Amino acid sequence: MSIVDTLAGITNEGASDIFIVAGRELTYKLHGRMYTSGERLMPNDCQALISEIYGLADNREMDRLMEVGDDDFSFALRGVARFRINAYKQRGSLSAVIRVITFHIPQPDELGIPEKIISLAERKKGLVLITGPAGSGKSTTLACMVDHINSTRESHIITLEDPLEYLHPHKKSIVSQREVISDTESYLTALRASLRQSPDVILLGEMRDSDTISVAMTAAETGHLVLSTLHTVGAANTIERIIDAFPPNQQHQIYIQLSMVLQAVVSQQLLPTVDGQIVPAFEIMTLNPAIRTNIREKKIQSIDSVIDTSSQEGMISMNTSLLNLLKEGKISEKTAFAYTTNAENLTNKIYYANKAGSTPAPEPAAKPEKKGILW
Repeated sequence: MSIVDTLAGITNEGASDIFIVAGRELTYKLHGRMYTSGERLMPNDCQALISEIYGLADNREMDRLMEVGDDDFSFALRGVARFRINAYKQRGSLSAVIRVITFHIPQPDELGIPEKIISLAERKKGLVLITGPAGSGKSTTLACMVDHINSTRESHIITLEDPLEYLHPHKKSIVSQREVISDTESYLTALRASLRQSPDVILLGEMRDSDTISVAMTAAETGHLVLSTLHTVGAANTIERIIDAFPPNQQHQIYIQLSMVLQAVVSQQLLPTVDGQIVPAFEIMTLNPAIRTNIREKKIQSIDSVIDTSSQEGMISMNTSLLNLLKEGKISEKTAFAYTTNAENLTNKIYYANKAGSTPAPEPAAKPEKKGILW
């Protein structure tokens, strides 16, 4: 079977990722579970498959992969999907992980993305961050937000990505999509140039270092809406990650600047359901005067409690999202504790939720084991 037929078949199954690694059968991930296809791959099999993939990507050269040891790129198969590839060396052989990206931009309600998250795209300026571990759907959420802007207002949207994932047609807006390496040398170079390209909205694939973060905040400060991502879970952790990217002598100014330009932080995780599917959980923090003051005064540890008590403003904590999914019967208690970042707080929420219900309340757990994120 050709690599084209293989990719098409696995994509039609609904897989999210495909793995080509020597010593194992071709493997794909579907709803968080691993499935295999065909016979075990030898190093020469992997090299042949990966060479075919490079051929599909407009005969991309393999020089970078061979010299550096890894390479990122994307390509599309007509009528099938787009694919984001990370090819790399391991144990002296070539391997690759392929992310499947559908051509159509999914509707937020199909994915369980709340309207209050999509509505953040209606803001005209400031910094909006979508955060979460790798593979949690950040790029898809951003694509839905960009599509909302593209469909509802006349703007110039510039996306800076590495590599490009979803392709946006021009609707009411003009959408300029730039890919790092093929269209520009770096995020920082493209971001600085974008400020001279009359943007209304800038999507920055990732804020990787202090220079990029600084330019992004300046863009947000000067009247642009900047959408970006970080690999953090929780609004407080996100703010700390941004501050820690800067040397100590600059951090006081960054606290002040961030308190003014930040508009919202959304943290998301994908959880396995009791019936073997995947469901998202979200934390949503929007900036009210209390949170701006806490950031400015460096009281980051107080932000979680403000989120917990500001549901009337549309905010929701990750533990409240986990509790809601648990009450709806979508996830197990074991899963809830596996994905929480504050097990004690979640224990209390479950206890009081049970106490308020019709059934007798169980005793609160002594101290559930605090587990890490599964990505």
